[in-house]
Amino acid sequence: MATDQEIRDILAGVTTATLTTILLKKGLRNVWLRGAMPLKPGQGRIIGRAFTLRFVPAREDLATPESWSSPKSTRAAIEAMPDGCIAVVDAMGITDAGIFGDILCARMKKKNVAALVTDGVVRDLDGVLGTELPVWCAGASAPPSVAGLTFVDWNEPVGCGGVAVFPNDVIVVDNDGAVVIPAALIDEILELAPDQERLESWIMQQVNEGMALPGLYPANAENKARYEEWKKRQGV
Repeated sequence: MATDQEIRDILAGVTTATLTTILLKKGLRNVWLRGAMPLKPGQGRIIGRAFTLRFVPAREDLATPESWSSPKSTRAAIEAMPDGCIAVVDAMGITDAGIFGDILCARMKKKNVAALVTDGVVRDLDGVLGTELPVWCAGASAPPSVAGLTFVDWNEPVGCGGVAVFPNDVIVVDNDGAVVIPAALIDEILELAPDQERLESWIMQQVNEGMALPGLYPANAENKARYEEWKKRQGV
């Protein structure tokens, strides 16, 4: 079983686009979290284990400012986040109530949370950007979470962006968004991903040299053999 450091090292060179292709071949079509896009350019590719948080629709007796002091609150959830995790927040795609603002994001940054991923939105946008916590979300909104959401629990299965995410699944985020790799499949994906990325780089090289796409992408038997010969010459 790969260590978390090995997972990060290997997947650092693999795009989320490539991962969706590999997971599709394994029968998993629904792995890209809708609505979770980079809050700002240049956040890079980040890999980490999922630490999940779940909201439900606001209910007036529960979604109150007083709830922020409850033992079961976003504040308490943040204190439970382990070093290097990616916080995955199920906000049901609601975009008119910000799940976290600058203070909560600043605390996550201090706790060395790798990134925040949500199908919802953040608030205090300038302040959130100032924390330098990498965020993938659906934008920003001024109202607080309790204006549209009730926080219910953390580290349980959630549906974020229409995708099932379980605690400790592996999350990969880059400029194309966020992808989940089920924890049980990670070792298999680690074996397949680098060669898929290498193959697609080789195909791009062939395209740049003027080769036509039929038989190249996807590669037929002849081009697969050419690719294998190229790998031998590269010492791969």
